[in-house]
Amino acid sequence: MFAIRNIGELIVVPQGPIPGRSMRAVERIPSSAVLIDKDRIAWFGPETALNAPTACESIDARGGCVLPGLIDCHTHTVFYGTREHEFVQRIEGAGYADIARAGGGIRVTVEAVRRTSVDELVESALPRLARMLRNGVTTVEIKSGYGLTIEDEIKMLEAVRRLRLVQPVELVPTYLAAHTTPREFSARSDDYLNLLFGDEVLSRIRDGRLAEFCDVFCETGAFTVEQSRRILSTAKRYGLRPKLHADQITQIGASALAGEVGAISADHLEKINDAGIAAMKRAGTVAVLLPGCSWFLGVEQAPARRLIEVDLPVAVATDYNPGSSMVESLPLVLSIACTQMRMTPIEAVVGATANAAAAVGRKDRLGAIQVGMQADLLVLDVPTVERWLYEPGRNCVRSVIKGGRSELPVSE
Repeated sequence: MFAIRNIGELIVVPQGPIPGRSMRAVERIPSSAVLIDKDRIAWFGPETALNAPTACESIDARGGCVLPGLIDCHTHTVFYGTREHEFVQRIEGAGYADIARAGGGIRVTVEAVRRTSVDELVESALPRLARMLRNGVTTVEIKSGYGLTIEDEIKMLEAVRRLRLVQPVELVPTYLAAHTTPREFSARSDDYLNLLFGDEVLSRIRDGRLAEFCDVFCETGAFTVEQSRRILSTAKRYGLRPKLHADQITQIGASALAGEVGAISADHLEKINDAGIAAMKRAGTVAVLLPGCSWFLGVEQAPARRLIEVDLPVAVATDYNPGSSMVESLPLVLSIACTQMRMTPIEAVVGATANAAAAVGRKDRLGAIQVGMQADLLVLDVPTVERWLYEPGRNCVRSVIKGGRSELPVSE
C-alpha cells in the first residue's frame, strides 16, 4: 500500500457517464488523502481520517490538487510525417477543398504511412505518448485510417498493439478504414468498403484482438449515412462497437445514425441538430467534443453548453492528428473548452475523465475517484483545477500514477 497525503483538494469525480447538468456537481475534499492498494483505490477522504499501515509509503502532494488520470478518447496518434505546409496554406486563406485539389490533405499522410514500417510507426509514436503522459494523460484511444489498404490498416493496428507493450499509457485501438476513399478507388467507394470491411479483414481484426471499436467518417464528401450504417452494422457482428465522426462540417444525419446504431460515442458534433440530440439521448451515446480541432482550423466550435443543458454526457478529447489538430496536449484543449465553448473547468475535467472513460468502454474501471476503481491519478502543482486550466501552456502536472504505479516522479 501507499498513500497520497497533503492533498490541497481531491476532485471526487464519480463513475461515468455523467449527464450534462450534473457535470459540475462534483464533490471536492480539502486537506485530503488517498490510499492505494496494489492497482486500486482502497480509501479516500480527509487526511485526519487516514488510517494507513505503519510502513505505508507515501507521496506528498504538497497542497496540490489530485484528480483521476486524463483519458484522451479521440486521437490519431499513430501517423507518419507532418503537414505544416497546409497549416500555412490555411493561414493564407486556402480551404479544405483547395488543399485537397492541390494534392494535400489526408492523402499526404496516407502515402507517408504506406511507405512506413510498423517499427517506424512505433518509433514515431513513442515520444508523442511520453509527452501525453507528462501532461497527465493515462489512457489514449488511437484510430487507424491512414493506411486505406488491408495490409496498411492492419499495420497501423499492429503498431498500436506493440505500443501497448513498450510504454505505460493504456491504449484503446479503433478501426477507422472508413476515413476516406483512397485514390485507387476514386468514385468507387462501395468497392473500397466491400474490400476493407469484408469477412477476411474483420475476422483478422477480431481474432487478433487488434481493435475494440469501428469508426466511420460520416460526412459530405466522405461516407453517406447508408454506407455508414452498413459499415457499422457489419463491424458489430465481429465484436467492434460503433463510433462515428459525426456532424463536423455538414448536417446529413450522422448523429441521428449514432443513436440508431447504439454508438458508444459520436464525435465532433459542430453541426448537431435536435434530431441527433434526441437519438443520442435515447441510445446513451456520449457526445465527444474536439475543441482543439476547431481552434486549430479557426472554425466554429461545437455547441457544448447546449449539449450540457439537454443532459447529454459530454466528453472532451484532442483529435490529435497531423492535418486538422496537431495538438497533443489535452490540458491545453481543456482550457480551450473553457474559453471558447464556455465549459467550466470542472465540466471540462469530467469530460476528460469519467465521460471519456464511458466513450472508450472503460467506465467501470477508469475515470473516477471511487473505492475499487483503478488507481490512475494526477497530482498537480496547483491547488485547484480552476488554477490549472487558467494557465494554458504551462505543465502543472507534478506526478502521474497509472495502475497504482508512479510513472512520473514528484518533481522538486
